Amino acid sequence: MRNMASGLSPVDYGVVAVFFAAMVGIGVYYGRKSTSSAQFFGSDKTVPWWLSGVSFYMNSFSALAFVMYSALAYKFGWVPVTVSWLSVPAVLLGAWFLAVRWRRAAQGSPIDFVATRYTPSMCSTLAVLGLPMQLLDNALKLLAIGTVVGVGMGFPLFWAICLSGLIIVLYTFLGGLKATLACDFIQFFVILAVVFALPPLCLGRLAALDGGSSLVHGLSVFLDRAPEGFFSFTAGKYTWMYMLVFFCCVGSTLSTNWSLVQRYYSTRSDRDAKKMAYLVAALLFLGPPLFFFPAMAAHVFLPDLPESEMNGVYAILCREVLPAGMMGLVVAAMFSATMSSLAGNFNAAAAVAVNELYLRFAKSPSPRAKMVAARAATVLVGGLVVALTFVMQYAQGADDLFNLSNKVFGVLLPPIALPMLGGLLVRRLSRRAGLAGLVGGAVFGLVVFAAGGRWPFLREMVWSFPLTAAATVLFLALGSLLLRDGESGRAAVDGFFDRLEGEK
Repeated sequence: MRNMASGLSPVDYGVVAVFFAAMVGIGVYYGRKSTSSAQFFGSDKTVPWWLSGVSFYMNSFSALAFVMYSALAYKFGWVPVTVSWLSVPAVLLGAWFLAVRWRRAAQGSPIDFVATRYTPSMCSTLAVLGLPMQLLDNALKLLAIGTVVGVGMGFPLFWAICLSGLIIVLYTFLGGLKATLACDFIQFFVILAVVFALPPLCLGRLAALDGGSSLVHGLSVFLDRAPEGFFSFTAGKYTWMYMLVFFCCVGSTLSTNWSLVQRYYSTRSDRDAKKMAYLVAALLFLGPPLFFFPAMAAHVFLPDLPESEMNGVYAILCREVLPAGMMGLVVAAMFSATMSSLAGNFNAAAAVAVNELYLRFAKSPSPRAKMVAARAATVLVGGLVVALTFVMQYAQGADDLFNLSNKVFGVLLPPIALPMLGGLLVRRLSRRAGLAGLVGGAVFGLVVFAAGGRWPFLREMVWSFPLTAAATVLFLALGSLLLRDGESGRAAVDGFFDRLEGEK
């Protein structure tokens, strides 16, 4: 990626400084209002649906959208829009079948319902297995934003990662979920400013190629000079089969990701939980065409970009078309895209650590002790993520490690997501079936991954995800057949579903 430092002015640095100051200020403000762990983790259920919806949307992507998806838009055209739109039906299905259930099921953390629906040991196992995955996912995102901002602002990568991690931990530590939601709301408008500013500037640049100046003329130039097949829904390895598997993968993530589940259960009512999901679906539908158009347009006015620089296409085109001051806004937007996701994950992971691990061993802690534990868990999660990010950065073959981590994530997602979804939707699953699906699916997924050393295709998402998902479903079914509930267990499951399905 080309270094953009020469394109940054003192005004740009000032914009970024003001952005960071605002984030910390929000943390300080909400830190005075968070007086209980319930408020800190959002289990007091007082968040407006529109604020929770914007935060859900902000948590659903990261700086990788500026890198990987923009490179796909430059190379293939419409393909990343297709990929992004797969999230829309996934969120709508969540609105229809899961929104109300999540709000009624989760109380103190995104997985506390597992102890009631399945068993306490299942809940503890899920926490122990899920927390490392959350840390790994967060480290990948922090490495991405550190790399992008390190190049964009001319910072050494080490300090870019430290600065990003410190700011996120600080406002999440101070204000908890409410501070995270407020920061997400501001970050949403920062990204919105960039998303709306770039398309007309790119259209003007396109119009200039043909001696024109109007935006309509620029659009005409783009349509005339775009490569054949540039508006196809699929291209290359991104076939319809890939899209189907990716839909299942993104649907599992959007339905069970801990920080996104928090957005469901923190709303004020069941109706608000659904309204929140509808807002998210609308944003996910409207956003991708606007977001990826500049990278598509760059294929015309910045042709023949080397393969080695395609990941930097968004930064390169911003340097080409944006005036002084706007580059600082772009850098702030890149921070926003990942900071919102990381802050939400930090708070959700801390909620699980406190409610499912600390409170199971602590003997009647006071409200103050719970708040101390909540903030300590946030710092611990953030510190581990930063440390893991540096391990990934300095490891031999860091690029391979990045790809390897994503593939491991693919095989471990079904064993975590499917028992959670099954527990909310399928009354006939026995209580001990959840642990069978979790452990059996995870072991099978790791076996598939290991076998990929000999047969590399098994590590591709189109194979690993459906195979592991099928094995997880099989273990859930076998667990229900072989590990049947007794009378008391059946009564507990029926009581759980009566609470989920009853009128409120």
